[in-house]
Amino acid sequence: MRKIIYWVHTSVDGFIDGPNGEFDWPTMGPELSAYSEGLDKRVDTLLFGRPVWQMMVGFWPTAEQLTDDPHVTAFAPFWRATPKIVFSRTFQGDAWTSRVISDNLRDEVTALKAEAGADLLLTGGATVAAALTELGLIDEYHVAVHPVVLGGGRRLFAAPDRRLNLRTVGSQLLDGQVAVTHYEVRSQA
Repeated sequence: MRKIIYWVHTSVDGFIDGPNGEFDWPTMGPELSAYSEGLDKRVDTLLFGRPVWQMMVGFWPTAEQLTDDPHVTAFAPFWRATPKIVFSRTFQGDAWTSRVISDNLRDEVTALKAEAGADLLLTGGATVAAALTELGLIDEYHVAVHPVVLGGGRRLFAAPDRRLNLRTVGSQLLDGQVAVTHYEVRSQA
């Protein structure tokens, strides 16, 4: 069975974006970029909620024309070539979307995980991650804590309905400033 890996950046105070939705604070140094690229090598499908999708599709199709940042030039070809699934009840898809999942989340995602292939990478976002967490469908959490206090925004884990017991697989300080911890799901209570 394929795994769903959740890769997310958060502030020290537990927000994935700022009070006004800003996401200008994560810094992708060479070590953090290498960690992200390591996750990319494990997957063959990318998963996004609609808000993150809109941010991604607005940048990655032509990213190399906008910047020469090494992380961008490494990730952009992978992003373009990899199938992308968007979770949304209202979005119908676009030229970059391979598939949209709009309902029957448990059944659709369980079937997706049962398909042949490599693991699936859910990047950022809060709503889809919370829904998949509540359904017990995320297998690994990779959380990058950046040295910033945002004071508001969307929480990494917004009021879950039940406890989620995780096992810490590893933790490391990357680029001398970002603490990344890898968790696996132990059991749910």
